[in-house]
Order: sequence, then structure tokens, then C-alpha cells
Amino acid sequence: MSSRANYQGLRRKLVLAFDLGTTYSGISYSILDPGQVPEIKPVTRFPAQEHISGASKIPTIIYYDQTGQVRAAGAEAVRHETFEAADDGNWVKAEWFKLHLRSKVSQGSNSQISKVLDKIPPLPLNKTVVEVFADFLEYLLQCASRYIEESHANGSDLWNSVKNNIDFVLSHPNGWEGSEQSRMRDAAVLAGLVPDNASGRSRVSFVTEGEASLHFAIQNSVLSQGVKKGDGVVVVDAGGGTIDVSAYRQSPKGKQAFEEIAVPQCHFHGSVFVNVHARTFIEAFLANSKFSGDIDYIVECFEKTTKPRFRASDTTQYIKFGSARDNDPDHNIRLGQLKLEGSDVALFFEPAINCIVNAVLEQQKTSTVNIMHVVLVGGFSANDWLFHSVQTSLREHNLNVLRPENHVNKAASDGAISFYLDHVVKSRITKVTYGAFSTRSYNPNDPEHVARSATKYRNAQGNLRIPGCFSAILPKNTQVSEVKEYRKVFHSLSTTPIQIVTTRLWAYRGQMSSPRWKDVDTENYTKLCNISANVSHVPQPLKEGPNGDMYHEVEYDIVLMFGLTELKVQVAWMEDGIEKRSAARIVYEMEEA
Repeated sequence: MSSRANYQGLRRKLVLAFDLGTTYSGISYSILDPGQVPEIKPVTRFPAQEHISGASKIPTIIYYDQTGQVRAAGAEAVRHETFEAADDGNWVKAEWFKLHLRSKVSQGSNSQISKVLDKIPPLPLNKTVVEVFADFLEYLLQCASRYIEESHANGSDLWNSVKNNIDFVLSHPNGWEGSEQSRMRDAAVLAGLVPDNASGRSRVSFVTEGEASLHFAIQNSVLSQGVKKGDGVVVVDAGGGTIDVSAYRQSPKGKQAFEEIAVPQCHFHGSVFVNVHARTFIEAFLANSKFSGDIDYIVECFEKTTKPRFRASDTTQYIKFGSARDNDPDHNIRLGQLKLEGSDVALFFEPAINCIVNAVLEQQKTSTVNIMHVVLVGGFSANDWLFHSVQTSLREHNLNVLRPENHVNKAASDGAISFYLDHVVKSRITKVTYGAFSTRSYNPNDPEHVARSATKYRNAQGNLRIPGCFSAILPKNTQVSEVKEYRKVFHSLSTTPIQIVTTRLWAYRGQMSSPRWKDVDTENYTKLCNISANVSHVPQPLKEGPNGDMYHEVEYDIVLMFGLTELKVQVAWMEDGIEKRSAARIVYEMEEA
């Protein structure tokens, strides 16, 4: 569907997209040559997978030795010789570590989900999640370099011509925000992908997995039917850790323009949690069995064989884990196989299936656009039981559920490159109400002010003010275009010239349509970031207060741009009747889950 234009740059550039997933990771890339139409290419050969034709992903696993050095990663980490070396050398395995990057905000407050997430393997050897992320990003870069050098004519020369001019696109779950993006960028710097300066950091960009999946679906002509009719389309990226649900429609403004039509969702019900539910069941089932010490291996065998092959809840299922000598009739183990009822195995998948169905229906309910189609992508969507269960449930709601024929697990990396090149989403829906706490002039006739009169104070100008007022800058459920700016005016007073101003940006995540006070629904206000700017060059007239005290006052606007996948900020002020601007710095506050 895309009619991609020629690359207009003056020198060759490489774009690398890393889909660092919970269980598997992939790489896609595009070589941008001046005057040439860019193409999207996947990395299909990795170390220790050279014999597998068309392999598009590797396990997201790293082994560290006791000194904290990486000893094996990716497909190399699941070789038999690696298992032996790890056992002999007491190496430590890191897996599912992506989920440690989540914040309390992205996790949410669901107690059942919290219990499941508590079972995620811990980070190894006192390493931080940024350090582990960095190690794996560095490994992905090595894989990309090796593949490009070996797969292209004059590959070494090609790599040398672009290795210092690479833009990176990192995909992440819909629910992740600036705090997670900030730490991912830190990991990219630590990995040596880019230098630690403003120019280097700007070469790392982000795209949500939902939006990357939309681009993938467009490139693979999956949306042609829905696009022609102008219907809304729900894209479900079912991955290892999260299920990301987004809804779009083609914009009336053009074929290559799409609009987000509902607040995107992110749920911790990915494929790894099928394993978690299986483990919980098997641990209880084999509690008094002589094979209770083999739970790890039994669950591993379930993941590799029973889970992907499961297709019917009314058929007995088997987990082959031992030899013909391994028997425990009291616990349904015979000839090295654990027998389970199909209805029990279906329960392992049920939370994910219900999550997808309910999330899609919620998108349909909240959108004003007619939604007729649902596209499933991501590695988990390749599971036939999941796909057909979702398809059957949503068919009852007149929804057409489909999945691309080829490589659904490449959606995030291929789609991330398409996002960089094509950028078809022109507007997005805000998930929260953005704003800042400020003060207001005290009004003795306002009951809300009177109720808070104990907090009033007199400022340098001699005026009574009430603190704790929430001033919304951008309300929730607002469709925001990429070029639209939102701003709020601020005043700072000081007896000395003001050098740096810092403003804290907050997000209100509750249900009130017009939040006003910090002391109402307090738990749903979360700190988003601090915005700091140098205003020493902004006019600061010296004024006299009511008691003869002299003070400086600076007036400035914080200008916010929410329309992209990453928040951008500037500070603006008036000087001689002309608006001037400068950059502002964003510092995120991360509350780890």
C-alpha cells in the first residue's frame, strides 16, 4: 500500500530497529541511500542459528559468569554446550528481564496481575535492568553488524560506511511512558549504540508496539479491506510479556494518514503468563510427587511442546519430560509423560483470551468510529488456540478477526522501520490528563477556597494565594495532532536574578473529567517528569513589593508537544514583542514496580 519516496538525505544512513521482547527479540533495518527508495529488511540469520533458514528472532536470554561478564546470549544461550558450561561455571541466567523495566504506573493496581508479576525471575548478580538491557542491545548490534557484512555485496565496506551514522528505533509496550523511554535511551548509551550527548541521544527514537504493528499491517496489505470501507481497525500485538491493543482508522486527509481513535491499552497477559499459570497448576498437582523437584524442566517442556500444539480443550494433553522408566500413577505420570485434562490447559490461556476479547470490545465501545476488523500480530498470536478462541468470541460481536500469513512475530521490528520511514499515524489519543499544580488568587466567596483557607499564604506581591490547584494542560481522550502545541504560562518570583526554573508535570489518571484539586482523588495524580530551563536570558524586571522589598519576576510559557510517540518540551517568552524559544530539559521520575 505504501508509495515510499526516495531518500532525500545527502549521505548514506542506516536505520536499525530493535524489538527487544520479553521472550524473543528481532532486528530489522533499512539502508538509506541518497536518491533511492528505502526498503525494509529483516535480520534472518543469527549466531548459533546459521542452520535455520529464515530465522527472524532469537531468545531474549543472557548468561553471566560470576564476575558479571556476558558469556552467552540469544540463540547461543540455549545450546546444549552452553547449558553444560553454565552448570560447570555457575553462570547466572537472565530472562524475562524486560518486564523489570516497567514502572508502577504501567503495571497498574490490579492485585491479581501484581501476584503474577511477582513471579518474574529476578535480575542477576545485583545488576540493574538498564545494565542488562544495555548488554542485550550491544549483542543485537553485533548481530546486525555481522548479518549486514555477510549478506550484502561488499558488506564490510557497507558497514564501515554507516556504522557511525545509525539511527535506532526501539519499540516498547503501549503502556510505557517517558520514564521507561528514558531508561531505554540510557541503556542505548551504556551499550555504546550512541554517544552520551544531545546529538547521540537524539538518534534513538521510540514507537509503541501497537503503532509499529499498524505499520506492519499496512505494509503487508492486511488492512486493505477495512481501509477501503473507512472502518476502524483494532490492532492486537500479543507478545511474550504484554498484550497491546490499539485502534485506528484511515484519516479523511489522505491514504497515507491514520488516526488513533481510542485510548491504547497495555495488559500484562502475554505468553509468559501462560507458563506462569501452568507452573502454578503443576506445582499444586505434583506437590506430593517424587517428580516435584522437576517442575522447572516440566514447565520448559510444556512451553516447547504442549503449549504451541494445544488446539482443543476436550482432548487429553501430555507433557513429555522423562524416560519410559519415569512413572507415578497417582499423579498421572506414565512413561515419562504427565497427563493433563485439556480443560485444565485451556485455563492457562483463559486470562489472555479474555483480556484480548474485553480490550477489543472496550475499544469498540469507546470509539466513535465503526470498528469492524481486528488484526492479531506478535509471537503469541501464532498460537492457534489463542487465535481461534479470540476469533470465535469476537465473531459473535460481528468483528472480523485475522492475522497476517507471514511472520507475525516480525511485526514490531519491521513496523518500527516503517514508522521511521513512513510515519502514517498523524494523530493520537491522550491516555491521561496532563497538567501542573499551581496557586490561585484566594477568593473568600468561593466555597472551595474557603474549605482550603488554612493553606492560603501571601506572596511577594502581597496577594493571598491558594496552593494545590491542578491546572490541566491537555485533557484525557483528546485527539492530538503531531503539529499541535499545548502551553501554560508560569511566573517565578525571586529576590535574586533567576537562573533555572523547574516545573513538575503531573498526570491525572482517574475518572474525573475536570480534575481541580490535589486533595481530591489524590492517589490518581502521578508525577510524570520535571521540566527545567535556563531563563537567565529572559527579561526579569525588578519590582517593588508592598513592604518595599524588591524582587525579580520572570514570565514564561512551557510549550508541550504530545503528538509524537515521545513528549517534547520547549520554553517560550516574549522579548520586545517577539516570541523567542529555547530547549527545555525533561527529567523523568521512575517509580519501579
